[in-house]
Amino acid sequence: MARHVRQPAQLRSVRRVAIVAAFALTVPVAVAPAAKAESAAAPNAVITWNRHAQTAIYEVARQSPTTTARSFAMVQGAVYDAVNAIAGKPYKPYLIAPRTRPGDSTAAAVAAAAYNVLLSLFPGQASSLRAQYDEALAAIPDGRAERGGVAVGEATAAAMVAARQNDGAFSNATWRVGTEPGQWRQTPPDFLQVGAWVATLKPFVLDDPGDFDTPGPPALASAGYARDLNEVQAVGSATSTVRTPEQTEAAIWWDDPRLVEWEIKRNLATTYRLGNLQAARMFAMADLAAIDTLIACYKEKWRWSFWRPVTAIPLADTDGNPATTADPAWTPLRITAPSTEYPSGHACFTSATLGAVRKFFGRDNLSFSASSVDSGTTRHYDSLAVATAELLEARIWAGVHYRTAVVDGDRLGKQVTREVLSRF
Repeated sequence: MARHVRQPAQLRSVRRVAIVAAFALTVPVAVAPAAKAESAAAPNAVITWNRHAQTAIYEVARQSPTTTARSFAMVQGAVYDAVNAIAGKPYKPYLIAPRTRPGDSTAAAVAAAAYNVLLSLFPGQASSLRAQYDEALAAIPDGRAERGGVAVGEATAAAMVAARQNDGAFSNATWRVGTEPGQWRQTPPDFLQVGAWVATLKPFVLDDPGDFDTPGPPALASAGYARDLNEVQAVGSATSTVRTPEQTEAAIWWDDPRLVEWEIKRNLATTYRLGNLQAARMFAMADLAAIDTLIACYKEKWRWSFWRPVTAIPLADTDGNPATTADPAWTPLRITAPSTEYPSGHACFTSATLGAVRKFFGRDNLSFSASSVDSGTTRHYDSLAVATAELLEARIWAGVHYRTAVVDGDRLGKQVTREVLSRF
């Protein structure tokens, strides 16, 4: 059931009434002339194929949230180049700008670009992907326009697939496991290590994401560490008596592996009536910023290799800090991901995604919503900043991160996104 978000005490309460939502549909968004020429009546092929991408990437392949970032960036980068080329290159291409002819079908180009990238990623899904592709082309009149659009999409997909060959994805890199206080250990349940390869992944835009660093987690003996641990121990426990029902819902909502950020982008593209070009541009900005941010973030995770609350709280009697207390039976509200603690990958990702969206629209006060299967609820926001701030709190409410990890992850995401968008 859809309902408004009640923010924690440290955040301003967000409320809106129906008239605000109606007004939001009429708010003009700054777009290029080429985008204004797109038919508002035609289905937005970019949004449609973004949904198809989610089906292939997560619903079928069940890629981890971190791994999905690479896949979405590949799809949306190729789609953007295809649509941008047909629109007359009003924006700088990401990889290439194939030759086009007047009348080339944008819908065919989007379908061909997305389909061919997804097919390269998931050859085992060839049958279902082909069915979606054939359905898309069946809605386009046969002829030169369709053939031209397909050729453009195939070209941008081929360029993307070639650019990501041997980029380090899915290598056998592992996290460093330690036994000393503060060092990361494998987190329960007995997950296999995943995601360490992201730290060495070839960047999509930046020369070296390692140019961005963080100050590191607080020293175990410090007052700051004690504050961090005691906070998550109290509010992030599976049996917490201080976490409110609203906070519990938010923690579950933001932790859904069907990342709500995917739906937020589609919701914004629909609410603000973006055409194919502008939707493609927004998705590409967000997804390319997100993947390079995660590379930088995971480099820092590997560098610091700090222990998670699920490890630290039961072992607090070994940390040398008299202000912490061990609880051997402590468990978090949500399952802890099998990656190191600092900085928070989700904070890095959401900061980058919503930061790129803010840059695209040129404003923060946007109305949007998204639903979570895990929580069974829909949450509404009138500000990107409020949504980001709630995500930072939600990682603590979920019991999976300390405050320092989310604050520094958010800061890192902002820094990397600024640099990515200054180049692309």
